[in-house]
Amino acid sequence: MSLADRVRACHGFEPREFLEFRVAGWSVGWVLPAFAAKLLPYPEVFEVSETAVELSARLTQFETRTAAVQAVLADMVRSGALWRLRREAYPVGTGWGKPPLLTIDRAVVPSFGVEAYGIHVNGVVRKRTGLHLWVGRRALDKATAPGKLDHLIAGGHPHGIGLIENLVKEAREEADIPERLARTAVPVGAVGYRLRNEEGLRNDILFVYDLDVPEDFTPRNTDGEVAEFMLWPLQRVVETLETSDHFKFNVALVAIDFLIRHGIVGPEHPDYVELLAGRFVRDSVKRN
Repeated sequence: MSLADRVRACHGFEPREFLEFRVAGWSVGWVLPAFAAKLLPYPEVFEVSETAVELSARLTQFETRTAAVQAVLADMVRSGALWRLRREAYPVGTGWGKPPLLTIDRAVVPSFGVEAYGIHVNGVVRKRTGLHLWVGRRALDKATAPGKLDHLIAGGHPHGIGLIENLVKEAREEADIPERLARTAVPVGAVGYRLRNEEGLRNDILFVYDLDVPEDFTPRNTDGEVAEFMLWPLQRVVETLETSDHFKFNVALVAIDFLIRHGIVGPEHPDYVELLAGRFVRDSVKRN
């Protein structure tokens, strides 16, 4: 087991296993054939072929596309084809910073394999003995990665809210961090990956921040999603990454990015080039 294993665990995308998801002529996602079959009863919204799932060309506006897809998803929940919706809208579009073509419920973002965004915040404490990181342990009742190790602050980025506003909200809910402190977080880059899972395709870009946390501040979870917070020296973070899969898969990727940026892992590491390249693996969205 190694740091390279943690990076490889974030990448596992084989396009031949998927159908393209197309909207208004743009290839914006990837759908597994099994999920595409669930869309066959809705030909007025989804046109399913052997190679693609296309949103009907009759739906030409953001609002009508969003409403039509939402109606289909609600019907799929009623019929048992979907378990539940999360009532949180995520954008579907051609790239970060561009107007979305529609929004879909967060619960089906992997099912459609669309590019999704999130924020991950490294909680850094600068002690005389060296850098430390706040590490959270996810609650055991979390639907995703229960009990795994996490960042001080992390969350998806829904439609209709700015990144800093989302960071402030997540900081308050997850760690009881006051807004004044949360707003001092510094953007330091992003990581990206594509990974098939049981839902479909995790097709994510995570915006990464470093937040200097005072030594006398102790985070406290307020939304029940974190079981505990622990302040770890970087060496313990490294050892845990190298010897286990205890960190949630994408948290490990962000942590490795932190170790590289702060010189803890450098060119003398045998997997350094692979680690650098593996922090951001993408293909551009294309027009058909």
